[in-house]
Amino acid sequence: MYGTKTSRVVVIGTGNVGSSYAFSLINQNITDEMVLIDLNKEKTEGDAMDLNHGIPFGAPTKIWAGEYSDCKDADIVVITAGANQKPGETRLDLIEKNVKIFKGIVGSVMESGFNGIFIVATNPVDVLSYATWKFSGLPMERVIGSGTILDTARFRFLLSEYFDIDVRNIHGYIMGEHGDTELPVWSQTRIGSEPIDRYMSKYKKEGKQEDLDNIFINVRDAAYHIIERKGATHYAIAMGLARLTKAILRNEHSILTVSTLMKGEYGLDDLYIGVPAIVSQHGVEKSVEIDLTDVEMDKLHHSADVLKEAMKPIFEVK
Repeated sequence: MYGTKTSRVVVIGTGNVGSSYAFSLINQNITDEMVLIDLNKEKTEGDAMDLNHGIPFGAPTKIWAGEYSDCKDADIVVITAGANQKPGETRLDLIEKNVKIFKGIVGSVMESGFNGIFIVATNPVDVLSYATWKFSGLPMERVIGSGTILDTARFRFLLSEYFDIDVRNIHGYIMGEHGDTELPVWSQTRIGSEPIDRYMSKYKKEGKQEDLDNIFINVRDAAYHIIERKGATHYAIAMGLARLTKAILRNEHSILTVSTLMKGEYGLDDLYIGVPAIVSQHGVEKSVEIDLTDVEMDKLHHSADVLKEAMKPIFEVK
């Protein structure tokens, strides 16, 4: 890992998300080696060439278009491959086709002798993280979904615009499914160290709950708006994946809202869902159980129920 040996990240799927993620990695000097894998080998070779030509302007990184055998020595394999969400589709509409794709991908990675950490970005990310855990046989802490890391970033950004406060001083989480049933944890949202309701009563007296409700709606529906305008979302999730990769390779023990397996936390079991968790070189060290109101807990359980119902035709879930 970072500082002790050469780090290697394998990116499977070099579409919009995968190529944007690879670009983020070299710009932030996160890994020593990067391997790109895709069914379209010619395009992947082109990506590797293009990225290598940028190395003089960025960080020294060895980049090549590779094969599944290159996963053997990887610290992290990031999967962005799969069918994309089309206009009008929900993320859950993609389950059946992407689970089939993942069975082949994960099997090929594991055949290489891979013993690192999977990061899953493909939608529906919670279901596909569960699938990756099942197909790989790896311990749950070494299979991580991007979860609500992007939704949380969107939440913080829109709140920073509303309050005219640096986004780095906005603290809050979106939890649950990365999708239509996610929820904002208003009870734990802070502006600086002030609870959001107290901050509003002191410094934004003209503000109202309706404004905050609309902010969340825009967070939840952001992907639909972006897909409608440009066909795909990829820059922000790529940066989120880079942030998650850095937390692992540099053993940061960062708290990020990732998708991880529930084993009793929040009264949930046997599913991957987005919650705050401590991420280090070992993967997910543990979920952080923050205090939720009764309403928030009900919404989280509703989100879990929707995910489990969607998974039933494919997996035997408790």
